[in-house]
Amino acid sequence: MTILNLMIDMFERIAEDTARQSNYNKKMTLSAREVQAAVKLVLPGELGKHAVAEGTKVITSYVSYGSGGRTKK
Repeated sequence: MTILNLMIDMFERIAEDTARQSNYNKKMTLSAREVQAAVKLVLPGELGKHAVAEGTKVITSYVSYGSGGRTKK
């Protein structure tokens, strides 16, 4: 249960920081750039860098899986 609370707290911090950056930049939509910057700010040092790298890898995999095997009509 403690780990779950830690993850919820971390997610809330990242979401708040992302929203703060979006407001600062006067944008209505969140982009990957804001999320990556928030992750790097919330997670210290190498942990933040690895989290961004893993997140990028997952999104790339998801996008390539979603477009694979489909043909345009």
